[in-house]
Amino acid sequence: MAESFFQRLSKAVLGKSRVDDDTLDSIEEALVESDMGVDTTLKVIDALEDRVGREKYSSSAELMDMLREEISALIPQTGEVDVRKGRPHVILAVGVNGVGKTTTIGKLAAYYRGRGLKVMLGAADTFRAAAVDQIQIWAERAGVEIVRQQMGSDPAAVAFDTVSSAVAKGMDVVLIDTAGRLHNRIDLMNELSKIRASIGKALPGSPDEVLLVIDASTGQNAFSQAREFARATAITGLAVTKLDGTAKGGVVVGVADQFNIPIRFIGTGEGIGDIEEFDRDKYVGKLFTL
Repeated sequence: MAESFFQRLSKAVLGKSRVDDDTLDSIEEALVESDMGVDTTLKVIDALEDRVGREKYSSSAELMDMLREEISALIPQTGEVDVRKGRPHVILAVGVNGVGKTTTIGKLAAYYRGRGLKVMLGAADTFRAAAVDQIQIWAERAGVEIVRQQMGSDPAAVAFDTVSSAVAKGMDVVLIDTAGRLHNRIDLMNELSKIRASIGKALPGSPDEVLLVIDASTGQNAFSQAREFARATAITGLAVTKLDGTAKGGVVVGVADQFNIPIRFIGTGEGIGDIEEFDRDKYVGKLFTL
């Protein structure tokens, strides 16, 4: 069984009465192994070294507290997002195939519906027939409406029809799925630009959010995915799946820090209700427990 983030750090600092180069090297190794990324890891190490030079500490527990504070400071705060505007709040979901994007959309549909909001889904991933069928199933599970067309339809047209229908029907939240192909970044950029433009025509000022869905268990691949999608379109927030284990939890810190993108939601299991708004203090606290 893989060691948790906390177990790795505990080994690095256990019994240390002072922070020397060996201690810093051990902490650095533990952070890199948790997939925090080299750049973010070095930020933590530099900040820790600076604090240790200024502050006295007498136990490993105090050193762990310093680490927790420095790691927490690297995660952008997630501001309040008000979806009750008297018009549809449009969320465009992006991410590669296999990260749980469509599942996340389905969970979010149930999440918002459970808060008394009228929700509509848009099946704009028309590249794969399975994707349209999958989001249809999630719409039925969540008890929300869906706009879908045939496989191969223009994704931008589907997005336009979805938002137009949502406006006409007085929906509160619109969640639009997109294709997860990354084989050609130019194609990805062009497709997402067309979808965004269509959404903006149907409802000026939309989309309100562009959520990048990443899988916490994929480690360094999450960084490359974030990089490609950030180049293709403006990302406003992250939705992180498969965060029920903490061994690779550092990737969330690294991606949020390196791309300065707030984390909006985390998936905590397989059920339709297993999603929650991200709480930075709660998340970092979990990293630092067994």
